Amino acid sequence: MNDAHHILPDSSQSAWRRFWERGNWWRAVILVVVYYGIYQLLSLLVGAVFEDGGDVRGEAGSAMDVFIATGLPILLGIVVLLAFAASLGWLKELFGPQPDRGRGWMWVAIVVVLVINVSAFLSVDFESAGGALIASWLLTGLFVGLAEELLTRGFVVNLMRKAGRGEVAVALVSAGTFAAMHAGNFFTTDQGLVTTAIQVVYTFFFGILMYLALRLTGRLIWPILLHASTDPTVILFAEHPTSGNPLIIIPSLSTHLVTVTGIVLLIVFLVSERRRSRESRS
Repeated sequence: MNDAHHILPDSSQSAWRRFWERGNWWRAVILVVVYYGIYQLLSLLVGAVFEDGGDVRGEAGSAMDVFIATGLPILLGIVVLLAFAASLGWLKELFGPQPDRGRGWMWVAIVVVLVINVSAFLSVDFESAGGALIASWLLTGLFVGLAEELLTRGFVVNLMRKAGRGEVAVALVSAGTFAAMHAGNFFTTDQGLVTTAIQVVYTFFFGILMYLALRLTGRLIWPILLHASTDPTVILFAEHPTSGNPLIIIPSLSTHLVTVTGIVLLIVFLVSERRRSRESRS
């Protein structure tokens, strides 16, 4: 266990804050499960208020439908997360400078994700997609990046560090909870078990890359923006691909590229942290 960041709760704090200040993985799991449940309830509420195919949402897959069905529940979830952070007085430490900075090799994580996302965006048939849909997905992507990174690279990382856990455990729990949330798609969508399993593996290693981006940049805002550029570009490319663009091969292989990169960098990270631990003890 690495006690470098283990801070004992102040006895003058409220019981609510003392509970969360103790951190640890099981508190992180509780938070993720509760948030996931709240998000699902918000999705049902939005669906009840704005009926599928109604006058407000319009046709399925339209710009307004994407914003209301996908973006709005996430936006409401962000409000819940920010209110929770404010109740603990954590806003500054979540969005402020990180205590552990990364190493140069971690740039690989950022570069690979950026190359995929830029290639995907440049491979979109803009005329087919239309400006309104592109704008709607980009805005929704910003909501996705903020909500999921604030939860898993923000709260989960913070909770693990408050318990004095080493950075290997921090990275694995952060990526693991992120992947576990996507396992719920098996129950909430019709994508099937195999597709969900592939998605869980992909999101785990994508979570590792986002953790490395957090370590390297030292600020939560950068993995938020990096994540925010991922979902909309990949989805727009999948739904409105262009033809004759040689870049199309890169986003087509995005799942494999992220997974392989994540595996390699996780191994490098494990070796690097083990070496750093030995040096700190010597």
